[in-house]
Amino acid sequence: MPFSNRILLRHLSGRGGLALLAVGTSLSGSAFAQQTTTQSTAPSSQQQASDRGTDERIVVEAKRRNQMEVTSGGQLGVLGNKKGLDVPFNVRSYNASLILNQQSQTLGQVLENDPSVRTTFGYGNFSEEFIIRGFPVYGDDVSIDGLYGIVPRQLVSPQLYDQVQVLNGAGAFLNGAAPGGTAIGGNINLTMKHATNAPITRITGDYTSNAMGGGGIDVGRRFGRDKAYGLRVNVAGMSGNDSIDHERRHSVAVGGAFDWHDEKTRIKVDMDYQNQGVNWGRPAIFLGSGVTRVPRPVAPSRNFGQPWTYNELNYIFGKFDVEHDFSKYVTGYAAFGGQGGHEEGNYSSLTISDAVTGAGSNGSMYVPYVQTNESTRAGIRAHFATGPVKHEINAGGSSLWEDTDTAYAFALTSLQSNLYRPNYAPSPAQTLVGGNIDNPALHNRTRLYSLFFSDTMSFFDNRVALTGGFRYQNMLLKAYDYNTQARTSRYDQDAITPVVGLVVHPTRRTSLYFNRIEGLSQGPTASGNVVNLGEVFPPYKTTQYEVGAKYDIGTLSMSLALYQLSQPNPYTSPIGDTGLLRYTVDGQQRNRGIEFNVNGQILPGLRFNGGTAIIDADLRRTSSGYDGNRAIGVPGYTINGNLEYDLPFLRGATVTGRVVQTGHQWANVANTQRLPNWTRFDLGARYTFVLDHKAITTRFGVDNLANSRYWASSFGGYLLEGLPRTFKFSFTADL
Repeated sequence: MPFSNRILLRHLSGRGGLALLAVGTSLSGSAFAQQTTTQSTAPSSQQQASDRGTDERIVVEAKRRNQMEVTSGGQLGVLGNKKGLDVPFNVRSYNASLILNQQSQTLGQVLENDPSVRTTFGYGNFSEEFIIRGFPVYGDDVSIDGLYGIVPRQLVSPQLYDQVQVLNGAGAFLNGAAPGGTAIGGNINLTMKHATNAPITRITGDYTSNAMGGGGIDVGRRFGRDKAYGLRVNVAGMSGNDSIDHERRHSVAVGGAFDWHDEKTRIKVDMDYQNQGVNWGRPAIFLGSGVTRVPRPVAPSRNFGQPWTYNELNYIFGKFDVEHDFSKYVTGYAAFGGQGGHEEGNYSSLTISDAVTGAGSNGSMYVPYVQTNESTRAGIRAHFATGPVKHEINAGGSSLWEDTDTAYAFALTSLQSNLYRPNYAPSPAQTLVGGNIDNPALHNRTRLYSLFFSDTMSFFDNRVALTGGFRYQNMLLKAYDYNTQARTSRYDQDAITPVVGLVVHPTRRTSLYFNRIEGLSQGPTASGNVVNLGEVFPPYKTTQYEVGAKYDIGTLSMSLALYQLSQPNPYTSPIGDTGLLRYTVDGQQRNRGIEFNVNGQILPGLRFNGGTAIIDADLRRTSSGYDGNRAIGVPGYTINGNLEYDLPFLRGATVTGRVVQTGHQWANVANTQRLPNWTRFDLGARYTFVLDHKAITTRFGVDNLANSRYWASSFGGYLLEGLPRTFKFSFTADL
């Protein structure tokens, strides 16, 4: 073998077999050509050593960049970006490397890492809905940098985001009331990708069984004097059949981010587009009024949906942020965001009439939905001291304007089908029409306005911090008739939501905390055959008390939280022996729980992310004798565990494993329809190597390794089946 070939082979053998296989063919021609070259052209031993050192550094840097990273802390609305150890709230952030390595295609797949979050579908469609501390978070109520109303509503492409942050607990003071009326047990916040000091040019390709391919390009640069200007462009997409029979998905996400800064001012501009669609999707199922038990799930990949069902979702959204330091003590900030969304879909859910045979029926509804949102926040953040006490003052306001144009076409007849032997047939005729389905008109208008103020006082060299504040919130909601455009209802209510939080640092690496904070959502309007028909009730206030402890050494963080959340519930009650009914809000759902999280490096090369959440969600003061029953769709416990291990005998190789377990759930208030607990196992591996001094990472993963069949959720009273065994493969080249 020629000398140059022996050097090349020795060099590649140290980088791993995959690198050798990847480049062997392309190198063979050039290697043989070198046989006619003089000995003096062979690289020197110093150059070879330099190349080996460079490649080793590339592998180490790429592997570190691709590690699973979950940090304690994040964006806390009016309080800004904070370390988790320093705030009286339980907040975690999942970074872009985790999203890339796990090949997450929706926001729900990212949140499968969080032990306190579970994902289900929205009512009758394919949108993702999240459950935190036993209460829902609609897609409408996910925020970007603390701004509501600008995130795509139904499905979110996570490739555009640098972090996905989860706040456990109520947050009406931090972010204001959510436009969809949820996010009272927790909040999900997204942060956009921006250029960093390290330039990035990244190309990704991926494949998901059964036959879905995709890829992405991510380019970021800083330029100008002192690198004051930054530009980041992201493009990602996928299309094909997923692991459910006949179900087909497609998505395109395009993001552009520009930023500029000098010594006093920082400006960011984000503009994004997202398209997602589902064809022949497998829906959730409903249980008919006469059904007394839960049917057994179908084979994990079986599709009992109808072939004519689909949704098509298009959104243009973005935001503008500016911060200016008036002095080293005072900073002013403002943010403006907007979203224009156009959705349409033909939906059908199977309603079961016989749990044993699986017999049931499918309805049909077509819904166009056009939404225009604008969201703003502005304020002042000031730091000063009064004697030995340090203060951080936050004061400002926020507003949100939301207009929704929609219509519907509904089938009055049903299609007879079966959970286990679906009847795939044409859609029933949609003869009941509300509004203009070709050009939907205004149906809902929402206006949310708020003012906030807080003071965080620090004592004893920042070992003790006490936060006190409030937010005044006004809610103005109007509804209009589908056909005549006449106003059918008007809701104009306001509320004040206070906050008290305490943090004590026994050591630099630990903290104990307490908070008393409230959630806020629109109160109901009396409906049905009641004597107080049309009565408008004040906004719901969900009161939370929480105590906890945190430990954070940078590479490892742990947290323990105990909480109680209480929310009013409406019901109708009889008025004496008159036979009349009154609509009232005297019921209550009380959720008590314990949460434990561990994130970071356990041993050199071994990382863990996960924990457990135990929850007791009781119904109280019910009108039907269900006091003490568990709330629908809230499991008694949830467990998540994610492990990563860097193989010591193969540099650049990492194996991964995940377990997800959910306790049993009830599908009805009477607690007679029970979903068993379920467990899912995922496995994966990735390998980073060097090709021509460029880092290449390949990944392989299997979700639901055992192909277990189970009902994943019954939240809302309808059943969602877990996904089947799914294979994922991807590669990333950092150029």
